[in-house]
Amino acid sequence: MNIDSIHNGIVIDHITAGKGMKLYELLGLDKLDCSVAIIKNVHSGKLGKKDIIKIDADIPVDVDVIGFVDPGATVNIIKDEKLSEKRNIEMPNRLVNVIKCKNPRCITSTEQELDHIFKLTDRANNVYRCLYCETKAN
Repeated sequence: MNIDSIHNGIVIDHITAGKGMKLYELLGLDKLDCSVAIIKNVHSGKLGKKDIIKIDADIPVDVDVIGFVDPGATVNIIKDEKLSEKRNIEMPNRLVNVIKCKNPRCITSTEQELDHIFKLTDRANNVYRCLYCETKAN
């Protein structure tokens, strides 16, 4: 397999195998007008297998989304084909409009203009709950 190098862009690395597509969807990468490569089940000495996402554009990426899906991932900023910055990602304490509350009785179901806000309630088990109704995020 041959994936071209990136001149200026972003590489999301060390994604737990199988979580690359979820990141792709939540980050809205399908809406970009640039090359995006999702490489699944790559051999990794550290993880066994991992996914990688390469974005051939210098765009802002929501690290809260990445931290929600896979807090062990890293974000590498590439400038002039060289690693310019490497960021380790952590779980955010709050998510705003990343996911939607599934509770049909939640106020966000009837008040469409309300932000969907989730707070981190259990860091050890990656548990987020709706700020309004305390429903656990999937």
